[in-house]
Amino acid sequence: MTPLLHHRIDGPESAPVLVLGPSLGTSLRVWDPQASALAERRRVVRWDLPGHGGSAPGLLPAGATVADVGRLVLGLADELGARTFAYAGISLGGAVGTWLAAHHPERVAALALVCSSARFGDPGPWLERAETVRTKGLVPLAATAPARWFTPAFTAYEALVADQRSADPDAYAACCAILAALDLRADLARITAPTLVVAGRDDKATPPAHARELADGIRGARLLELPRAAHLANVERPQAVLTALQDHFDHLDHCDEHQGRQEDEEEEEER
Repeated sequence: MTPLLHHRIDGPESAPVLVLGPSLGTSLRVWDPQASALAERRRVVRWDLPGHGGSAPGLLPAGATVADVGRLVLGLADELGARTFAYAGISLGGAVGTWLAAHHPERVAALALVCSSARFGDPGPWLERAETVRTKGLVPLAATAPARWFTPAFTAYEALVADQRSADPDAYAACCAILAALDLRADLARITAPTLVVAGRDDKATPPAHARELADGIRGARLLELPRAAHLANVERPQAVLTALQDHFDHLDHCDEHQGRQEDEEEEEER
């Protein structure tokens, strides 16, 4: 049996499942600003990337792709009995959700992509980062994380930076290689799940143009661009992202309730 991704579950056991995916270099705590409120109406499942937080470094095979991470998430969902689930992910976690929604549309009921991309730029810089981390570790990279993740005005970042410092260098490098090879642009048209795309206007890692490409490529997707937010927009603008996610997923719930009432009425008429 394949070991599971380390995860945390909050919310009622009988509630609809919402899976939350993290960004590279962080742990499931990156979702702390939203998890408790989302768990009031959902069974919220947060997970750690391999070698991050509590997930084992060896979960990824050699030459891993985003599909391998996606299959780990599906394995976790299967173990929890979640045949279908809503999904929200940040950056690499968002790309995992994009792959899931495109290749397993029957599993993903709704999708939210936060500061993510279908293609994270040219492979060269990612491969260079992977090599640097393998040779020098993550401490030097963690020192520059606040400038990549947040605007200069935001300073409450130490816990997240500590997560990056403590990640496994080889697993982090493997995730960099995944981002280097990633190109989901041709998959966007396959996504049928209702989709929300959130961008930080000051995001240098995945600029708003990346979010617009996602929103343009996914039929019916909604786009929200947040001012005064960089790459970890859900941390820097927690209430704005929480409200957007609640509106998005609550709308799906209302649609499902309306459809259920219609089906009940049709059955009653047939009787």
